[in-house]
Amino acid sequence: MNKVMTRTNRRPGTRPPGRHDSRRPGTTPPRTPGAGAPRPAPGDSPPQAPPAEAASRTLLLPPPADHPRPSPPSPSPSSPPSSPPPQPRPTDLFADRLLAVLSGQRPVHCMLRHTAGRAYDELAWLAERGPLRTRGTRPVVRDIGYYVPRPGAIEAFARIGAGDRLRAMAFRLEQGPDLRWRCTAVELGGPRMPRPDDD
Repeated sequence: MNKVMTRTNRRPGTRPPGRHDSRRPGTTPPRTPGAGAPRPAPGDSPPQAPPAEAASRTLLLPPPADHPRPSPPSPSPSSPPSSPPPQPRPTDLFADRLLAVLSGQRPVHCMLRHTAGRAYDELAWLAERGPLRTRGTRPVVRDIGYYVPRPGAIEAFARIGAGDRLRAMAFRLEQGPDLRWRCTAVELGGPRMPRPDDD
């Protein structure tokens, strides 16, 4: 099959004709070669500004020292100072992360650096069985509760809702020497992962 493309004859070194879009109001001026200001060649010195432009540039200089600058407006006392947004609690973050893994929305290995001890193995075992996978309705964290048994440790539970079903998830967080929280245990209602010493 031979394809033939026809093009309008143009002179080399010129731009193609401008596109005319009937949907846009007004028209753009036609492009003509050389209509703009000439560009300096590399290595040429920049052109000197006319006296009128040079006078306008002097207006951009900072005012002399004997003329004080106006101070920026101070914030009104009724508006509170801007503070950074509050950081989410570790229980909220981990409940969302664990739910994403156990419902099949995220892979298990995304929790690898957020777990310690047997928690990763427990999470992988639970994720294989897909206990929170549902058809249609996506599971969400409805409520979170926690207990602090000692500084640097949190035992938390989350109520997971998917449609009219409600499930429970429990997990333990511990803060390491690097001040990062890691999940050290996770459980759901139902069968637990067999331990090697449970023979």
